[in-house]
Amino acid sequence: MGPSIQSFFSSPLKYEADSAEQTSKEEAIAQWIGRTGLPARSVEDEDFVKMMLTIDKRLTLPKKAKITNSVDKLYNTERQKFQDRLATARKLTIGLDIWTKKGLTASFLAISACYYCTQQNMSRHILLRLEQISHPHTAECIKTCVDRCTEDWGIPKEKILTVITDNGSNMVAAFKNEDADEPSSEDDEVQSSDEESEEGDEEQRYGAIKRTPCVVHTLQLVVNMTQKEQGVKRLLDKVRGLVRLFRKSSVATERLLQLCGLTLVKDCVTRWSSSYQMVSRLLEVKDSIVLVADGMDWDGLLPSEWQKLAALKDLLLPFAEHTKMLQSDTMSLSLVVPALLDLSAHLSQFPQDTGYRDLAGLAQNMKANMEQRFSCFLDPMDPKFSPLATAACFLDPTVSPETLIENEDRQIQELLRRAEDYISQTIIQQQQQEEEDDDDAYKEEEEIKEAAESAPPSKRPRFRFFSKARTSRPLRQKPSVRQEIQKFKEQLSQPIHEESAIDFWAAQGSTMYQTLKPFAFDLLTMPASQAFAERVFSITGDLTRGRRNRARLILERSAFLKLNRDG
Repeated sequence: MGPSIQSFFSSPLKYEADSAEQTSKEEAIAQWIGRTGLPARSVEDEDFVKMMLTIDKRLTLPKKAKITNSVDKLYNTERQKFQDRLATARKLTIGLDIWTKKGLTASFLAISACYYCTQQNMSRHILLRLEQISHPHTAECIKTCVDRCTEDWGIPKEKILTVITDNGSNMVAAFKNEDADEPSSEDDEVQSSDEESEEGDEEQRYGAIKRTPCVVHTLQLVVNMTQKEQGVKRLLDKVRGLVRLFRKSSVATERLLQLCGLTLVKDCVTRWSSSYQMVSRLLEVKDSIVLVADGMDWDGLLPSEWQKLAALKDLLLPFAEHTKMLQSDTMSLSLVVPALLDLSAHLSQFPQDTGYRDLAGLAQNMKANMEQRFSCFLDPMDPKFSPLATAACFLDPTVSPETLIENEDRQIQELLRRAEDYISQTIIQQQQQEEEDDDDAYKEEEEIKEAAESAPPSKRPRFRFFSKARTSRPLRQKPSVRQEIQKFKEQLSQPIHEESAIDFWAAQGSTMYQTLKPFAFDLLTMPASQAFAERVFSITGDLTRGRRNRARLILERSAFLKLNRDG
């Protein structure tokens, strides 16, 4: 009896069920379960219980049912929080991507939203929905999912600046404007496994939301022209064969690790800049590769092939650098025009700097192909031209002077004019919409006032004449958008001290750019690619690998909680 009584009094007291300590720890466990997609029964696992009691003996571990309810509550709370923030956003961009599991057993559509959060004064990119879809992935199916998602989140179509997708024919058809005639190319169709069923749907129109092609996807189509130049393709095939030998041999891999501490990288057609990464790594460990290949009696590359491989790396390097820059989740659309102009200049100069005729011809073909693919951004005369990228570039003081303002090229100046027109017209339309909303509110006030005046004396307001004077509609002063644009251009002639475009506009007073500043935040927040939607599937892949096939709700909930974090 003695030891039992002593152990009872020496044991730590448990937290009260409704105490802050108990509640906070239960919420932390619920967050862990919700974001990892683990089953709720994990909290009843013997080793988990032992671990948690070792950390805190006062904690009363919750059961499976309580954790399930806590995760549901967390998801609903977080979703409502982001929905409230989205409601205050002026404009936003939608990103889309489709991913199919190996074996074609399941397909998922990720829908994201990028916007400037006025509550947090920062750019945000969040996951709206991760939806499992069935084959075939038609344009109508995609458009229906997007419409259902935006309606569920309370996002009006006039608030959507654009939808960013890859170049698959189903994506193109889903958001094709009624007056557009934009067939997708054969090269684009090869890039997506979701387009094979689109032949009958390609000519149909399913929506009027403007679509913007993913800049990084389109850049990779230009890079893939290396597979069409026979001399370059033969060299890359030989490189792939050498890489394959090393990756299949544990002896060669171990020797390579002992010599340089690195292994070789295999390229993948669906991974951005993978050919450059394969070539770059091979050149980085060239001496070690030669030693190991000679020791294994393998045929390596000739000295002339190593030299040509270095020249190919120089050709692809700027594409890899700009791809890395443009695949950011936010604030990269303003960099599209200067990046494309920089790549065009690189491809123009490269034939003069290289001694390889096939590489020079490849650079010229890549330049022509890039100009064709990106005419929607660079050619004001193109029927599919969109001024969004140029407008974002104009409002970015870190690139605008060199790219647009100080560039005397006639086409660039036309781009600048179109960008200014777009900004002016968009802001004026927003002002007109706000005035219409004010008119509706004013009419409603007048109707209420007339009803009050016609009411019996006992129900009339006591001070109705004072109330009438107080609720009279104020006169609004409309700031001139063109004057603010001109003022901004004049300011660009002075040194800019802020590091980023967002910092620059945040430093401007609210009265200096009363109409231009809010629109600048919206435009500069936009991404250049739908890479965020693609990154969703790295999480989805983990949650659906092997036997870990989660229910649709659990899968979407886990991805939502993991991606949409405040910190």
